[in-house]
Amino acid sequence: MTAPSTFGLSSEARNLHWLLTNLVEEVPGILSVAVVSSDGLLLLSSDPGRNEEARRTPADRPTGPRGSAADLATIVSGIGSLTIGAARLLEFGGVKHTMIAMDEGSLFVMSISDGSLLGVHGSADCDMSVVAYHMALFVGRAGHVLTPELRSELRKSLESESTGSAR
Repeated sequence: MTAPSTFGLSSEARNLHWLLTNLVEEVPGILSVAVVSSDGLLLLSSDPGRNEEARRTPADRPTGPRGSAADLATIVSGIGSLTIGAARLLEFGGVKHTMIAMDEGSLFVMSISDGSLLGVHGSADCDMSVVAYHMALFVGRAGHVLTPELRSELRKSLESESTGSAR
């Protein structure tokens, strides 16, 4: 993972970046991670699109979503909306997490706070229970600090990163 610059960010934003980096680096099988706001905007990511080499297996097959963290954020937002709608329709209460197991990998979506979501793309051989456990730890540590002010700061940080890398 190529760590994004945390220069000029608040201590809360730096802590969230650190938590995300640890999640990706310490949990075997995690390929990419995205934190998405309730309105579907990417707030924080491991962004596999930054480092093409990290996205390739020895067979040179992409292991992350095609485009980048923006694609993962779109998927996470869509799945979050779908499951929240289903829970309302079925009158089963709030959605805590969603796990999707596929032939070549897994996708995990977990509620953080006030509609924000944590999405994790895992490899086919990841241990789903370990990933879910570490996601729950991340949510427990991040949920209380993900205030509207911090979400705004994270959005601005991503916007300035993307305009800076486009130069």
